[in-house]
Amino acid sequence: MHPDWSELAQQIKSWGLELGFGQVGICDTDLQAEEPRLQAWLDAGFHGEMEWMASHGMKRARPAELVPGTLRVISVRMDYLPEDAAFASNLADPDSAYISRYALGRDYHKLIRSRLKQLGEKIQSYVGPYGFRPFVDSAPVLERPLAAKAGLGWQGKHSLLLNRDAGSLFFLGELFVDLPLPVDTQANDSCGNCVACITICPTQAIVAPYTVDARRCVSYLTIELQSDIPEPLRPLLGNRIYGCDDCQLVCPVNQAADVSAEADFQRRPVWLNKTLIELWQWTEDEFLRFTEGSAIRRIGYERWLRNIAVALGNAPFSQKTVDALQQRSGSVSDLVQRHLDWALVQHRAKQQKLQWQQQNLLTRQTERLVRVIQKGLPDHA
Repeated sequence: MHPDWSELAQQIKSWGLELGFGQVGICDTDLQAEEPRLQAWLDAGFHGEMEWMASHGMKRARPAELVPGTLRVISVRMDYLPEDAAFASNLADPDSAYISRYALGRDYHKLIRSRLKQLGEKIQSYVGPYGFRPFVDSAPVLERPLAAKAGLGWQGKHSLLLNRDAGSLFFLGELFVDLPLPVDTQANDSCGNCVACITICPTQAIVAPYTVDARRCVSYLTIELQSDIPEPLRPLLGNRIYGCDDCQLVCPVNQAADVSAEADFQRRPVWLNKTLIELWQWTEDEFLRFTEGSAIRRIGYERWLRNIAVALGNAPFSQKTVDALQQRSGSVSDLVQRHLDWALVQHRAKQQKLQWQQQNLLTRQTERLVRVIQKGLPDHA
């Protein structure tokens, strides 16, 4: 006797909420409509150095090829907005280090995958042995189109998933199953005429609505890119050393974002009020210790220093910053050294400009003083 699939679908959603997910939806595996868009994006080279985006061909859009027998995808979201909603306040301080909000707590991959596995096991207790497999950024999966099909939201013009009640500050995960569950209704695009995300992007990486050139995206440049950050883009990174939230911060839908109750996603104390110089001076052992269990560790110590060198180059001139850069010169990898040298060039230029401005100010003050003195002298002087 077959289970009541509709009843099971409702039970799955209830279990999902109990496990800490903000929402659970179900969809089929048909992503044919996404294949031309995916191919065009790859053909344009927008994936940059992320060769894994192209290496699986169209399998990314074909869940049943990735996991044979898959009939449905259970898509989940888990909110990560902290109780401290002022997490982005240091973006305006060029001497502080800005880290994308999602990375300030525990690495979400293992946590969500564990919860998905538990969800799969709960389903198994209901239907008996069946095929299931959880994914969290761990395989070629088009998670956003799947989540949209499952009714979790719509893809915004910045390509992230948006939800009317939760904004975009959440993680996604998927559970592939071989069960003929009823599917949910896909959400409609609700961005309207808004282009706030396109306008705010510091590197203009959103080259068209719904299309991101990853090669220009700050998140790609600071996390995925393994080689040199292109020089023309370095000044645009500002103090962002790991990821970027600008398109989410400006999005009006995020005014309704849910606060996360997940303790692991709250900001770790180590990231509170950290200056660029403090982080630049970390040893590799300190980097590994302080980033244990964090998504930040995935970029490694070398790219960590590369990113901070760029941010230091973008900071206002100070002798303290120059000294900190020079103290590490010659003791870092070639990759870091190239960015360190660039940062020093920026500070020399800023110092010269500052000196010129000070000299110009002194000259104007002197000229003004001379005019005052001359005006006050007797006619026969």
